[in-house]
Order: sequence, then structure tokens, then C-alpha cells
Amino acid sequence: MALGDWRHLADKLRARFATRTFTRGLALVDQIGAEAERVDHHPDLDLRFTHVDATLMSHDVGGVTRRDIRLARTISEIAERLDAPAQPDALDATDTSS
Repeated sequence: MALGDWRHLADKLRARFATRTFTRGLALVDQIGAEAERVDHHPDLDLRFTHVDATLMSHDVGGVTRRDIRLARTISEIAERLDAPAQPDALDATDTSS
């Protein structure tokens, strides 16, 4: 799968991106939202003051599909353009709420 920014946890792809500011987080969420609408595949997003968590899963199959992998790569590209580095080690494997 080769998605260094992402972790496969509880049948979902999860990533955290350090935004350092709320404004940058809003920009990240906005751009992810635009892409999600374009491809008609929508992640769960959690905006916090210093980071954004993204979770991908295809609900129609109850797990991760190629759609999720493609969108994960695109989200990582968006985050890189916005200088919002991934923090994969900050994800808690026991937290499956997203």
C-alpha cells in the first residue's frame, strides 16, 4: 500500500497532519473537502487547533478500498503543499472512534 503518512487501524486508514495553526487546519479541511466532493468519496475529518485527523473507509464494503487509498494519497499531497506534515506516530492504535 505504501502510504507512509497513514496507518491501517480497525479496518480504516487514519492520518494526523500537524497544522500548527487553526487557520492552516481550516485550509486543509477546505481543500480536502473540495477533493472529496470532486471524487464523491468523503473522509471523516477532525479539526483541532494544532492538527487535523483524517479517517477513510468505504462504508459500502466495511473496509478500505482503492478509493480510500487514492484519496489518502491525494490528502497527503494537499497536506504537503500546505506545510502540514504527517504525524503517523501520534495516532493511538486503541482509538477506533473516528
